[in-house]
Amino acid sequence: MTFHSPSSWKSIITCRPKRQALLRYLSTNAKNVVDNKAFTDTLLLPKTPFPLRADLKENEARYGDLTRENLYRWQSENVKGPVFVFHDGPPYANGDLHMGHALNKVVKDIINRFHLLQGRRIHYVPGWDCHGLPIENKAMKDMGRNPLDTPASVIRKGAEATALREVDSQREQFRPLGIMADWYSKDGTYRTLDRHYEIRQLRIFQKMVEKGQIYRQHRPVHYSPSSHSALAEAELEYKDDHVSHSVYVKFDLESASVSSNLALGQLVEREPVQLLVWTTTPWTLTANMGIAVHEELVYEVVRHAGGMLIVARDRLEHLAKFLGATESIGSITGTDLVDLSYKPLFTASTQLLKIIHAPHVTALSGTGLVHCAPAHGAEDYDAFRELGLLSPANTSNGLLCHVNSKGQFTHDVADVVGTEYAERLAGKEVLGNGNKEMVMLLKDAGKIVKIERIKHRYPYDWKTNEPIIVTATSQWFANLDFIKEDALNALKDVSFFPEGSRNRLESFVRSRSEWCISRQRAWGVPIPALHHIESGRVVLDSPTLDYIINALEQKNLDWWGSPVEEFVPPELLESGKSAAEKWEKGRDTMDVWFDSGTSWSMLVEMGVGRDCSASGGSGGRKFHADLCLEGSDQHRGWFQSQLLTAIGSRAPGEEAVSPYASLITHGMVLDEKGKKISKSLGNIISPTTLLYGSPDKKQPAYGPDLLRLWAASVDFWKDMSIGPTVIAQANESLRKLRNTARFCLGNMGDRERMATMERVPRAEMGLLEKYVMHELYTLEQTALEGYKSYNFPKVIHALNNFVNITLSSFYFDITKDCLYANRVESHERRVVVAVLEQILGTLSKVVAPVLPYLAEEIHATWKGDGKSIFMTPWTPLSDEWKDQQAFDEMTTLLALRTNVLSLLENARREQRIRSSLEAGINLTLPNLEQAPPFVQLLRREETFLKTLCIVSDTQLHEGETSQENAALWSYTSSFSMPGSEIPLLVHVQPARQSKCPRCWTYTRPSDDIMCGRCAGVVDDLHHVHS
Repeated sequence: MTFHSPSSWKSIITCRPKRQALLRYLSTNAKNVVDNKAFTDTLLLPKTPFPLRADLKENEARYGDLTRENLYRWQSENVKGPVFVFHDGPPYANGDLHMGHALNKVVKDIINRFHLLQGRRIHYVPGWDCHGLPIENKAMKDMGRNPLDTPASVIRKGAEATALREVDSQREQFRPLGIMADWYSKDGTYRTLDRHYEIRQLRIFQKMVEKGQIYRQHRPVHYSPSSHSALAEAELEYKDDHVSHSVYVKFDLESASVSSNLALGQLVEREPVQLLVWTTTPWTLTANMGIAVHEELVYEVVRHAGGMLIVARDRLEHLAKFLGATESIGSITGTDLVDLSYKPLFTASTQLLKIIHAPHVTALSGTGLVHCAPAHGAEDYDAFRELGLLSPANTSNGLLCHVNSKGQFTHDVADVVGTEYAERLAGKEVLGNGNKEMVMLLKDAGKIVKIERIKHRYPYDWKTNEPIIVTATSQWFANLDFIKEDALNALKDVSFFPEGSRNRLESFVRSRSEWCISRQRAWGVPIPALHHIESGRVVLDSPTLDYIINALEQKNLDWWGSPVEEFVPPELLESGKSAAEKWEKGRDTMDVWFDSGTSWSMLVEMGVGRDCSASGGSGGRKFHADLCLEGSDQHRGWFQSQLLTAIGSRAPGEEAVSPYASLITHGMVLDEKGKKISKSLGNIISPTTLLYGSPDKKQPAYGPDLLRLWAASVDFWKDMSIGPTVIAQANESLRKLRNTARFCLGNMGDRERMATMERVPRAEMGLLEKYVMHELYTLEQTALEGYKSYNFPKVIHALNNFVNITLSSFYFDITKDCLYANRVESHERRVVVAVLEQILGTLSKVVAPVLPYLAEEIHATWKGDGKSIFMTPWTPLSDEWKDQQAFDEMTTLLALRTNVLSLLENARREQRIRSSLEAGINLTLPNLEQAPPFVQLLRREETFLKTLCIVSDTQLHEGETSQENAALWSYTSSFSMPGSEIPLLVHVQPARQSKCPRCWTYTRPSDDIMCGRCAGVVDDLHHVHS
């Protein structure tokens, strides 16, 4: 640090006449001394190239690659500690990033950077989910085509191009967030469309087929007309405000059946009897195959204006609202009703149908009689199967279904409703006009008793946000009955954060018995089954799969584009017939959750999976991944699919082990009012806008560190908010952190000064420095614990408190006088600088995981070694800095300081002073035979008290004193001393000496030019320059 001695003060000091003139000036113009800047250049004012505000573009250019790609590659090659495997859940390669994406990647990066600072080698490979409907729809939209009339090959080509383009786009949006990864290398990222990835996925699938876990069945499944595909339970989103047109319809019991039934026949005596049934899906009535009752329920036969009805006794009170007055004829049990025959609703169908028992029937809603359409209800299907009423599972098993892949009535509905009615239904959507038309047909047929609009819970396709239906199709399923118990046991060894998320994942796994893994999409990984053209037999077994996968891998074939001859093994060929004459390839694709769910398998190939020695430990690794972190919706998605595929594909006799050791769940990002962020509400905050500002300049550019600070400040494991207020708070916190670093750098001096400065050992430090170092030690320990437990808000809260309260409002404020006015080599200043150096070093490590750009800029300014701050491990302060005594003593002095500051504020308010330096304090101690510890502390720290209170002098007196009466003015209060019932009297009075024109403290004897300290410093500077 260089200082220039201007002639304005140099000539004054060396010239006797000028010196005497200055003395006369000071004695007659004391008021003007306040503005005298003659000695400014003799002060050690802060000087640093570290700017007040970050230059975002320059910082990205200087530190972006350094702290991302270069750092990741460096640590991969140089860090020798245990590997930390953070397995990245792949986002959809579709669209620009939203705040949920940003939160997800930033929280992951904070964890990775902390572990790197702890000496661990990071394995983190970002991925993308590249198949599925969103990407297919995006491609079709870009091409301006309808997928229903577009060849599958064109869809696949367009979807692949779209996915790759979106991957590139999202990569360039993720990188500026400061995410440490090898973004551009071949092995640094993964995509589920990569050839090698798909082959590995098919091998996992083959293992599950070999173990008999994969089967094909024609049965009711969740089906999305908007996606034209079957869906798994995990792809459903339930909405509570769905509105349906429910109907109460009456079925005619067959008279002969009634007469032959002893219990019912005696009650009705040949009168026509009808069954009252309630349904919220009138469109399924064309597929009615039975009516279910419960054997243990009591049913009432009642007469009303419309005839004789049978309903559950417990539902009569509710039904009376629209049935009106009824006469009870008698009661029967559900057992009496079972096997009775009834007539179809429409006369075009003449086959009589049966009443069955089903355990799912209750009297909690409806009428206690349930319309059964096994093609459109899982419970109906199970009930019919249990009773042996369906043919073998690998056929259409006699299910009545009149709905096509578009969710429309087919012309086959004429078999049930007749040709005339069929013309009114065919081609209409069952969730739209088809359902309404069905209600009108029932009215025309005189079958409706009541129509009700009801609001109820209903499943939606979570991708298209459209309602789904349940309908029978032939699909591939994974049998989870043989997996889920092992999966649940494996989860016992997994740690969860927050702990409550364990129950959520376990309940999802426990409630599933199967997984529908097939989809009717053009864009996806194929389920490589062979279909025999003549018999309809489907072949999907391990030997055939092995042949097919080898052909795909070794010949670089494409399932969709290569001829079927390439995939039919010799044992399936028939003499004299070509493969193409007998076989065709399956067209189903795998559920995208199966795609991403097998991503754990790549960790083994990368050398970091389970039982690998990459960790450096002799026992290897128990889990493939140390950690996975995703949103709470992934309990039904990726968390679950990883677990199920890992457990399902393990070798016979192999222990059931989860693919991950720990799971962290984050919440959803909401606006400041707690509302979901959406375009329709106009409350979207884009990560890109936060980083670079808006094109119209209305939104300023904040840079990546602000977004990262927001992510670390919120309870990310819950739903969290973001908006202008939250952003402003984060920006203010970031500004104060930056100013703290700037204060340290500016007062420490340049690297040459620091290299030659003699450090002051702890033993020679005073109470103030020991206290601040204790607080720094406490902050660091809090930060370490917070990072380890993923409680980042705890870290940021402690950091802000330390910066704002301990440093900015206290330590920095009271040490400025010493830093600016003392000799550069003085012991007092070197003590402060030593503490600033420790503060800067520790704060740099504390903020580094959250604020890498700020940490890199501090490091570059301070060290200038061209390296990343993350290349040096975080070495915590030693326990010697933990000083409870210093903390306790300073706490009591700070209480006294609060008392003094209150008196100073009174003096300032009444215009006695403008600056606290114009005052001094007198402390009147009580006469005590034995001084309590606090009095002993005051005597020991008497010279420090003026620094503590930022006044010009301090005096201690015992007993009565006339100081108060002698002062021009005085403000007095009492202070309760710890350990004594007698209070201490505190007097704030005018400073006893004159103002020093250099340091502005009132410590100058009236006959001197400046105070003794400043005179000595200026004389030294004069000798140096002479």
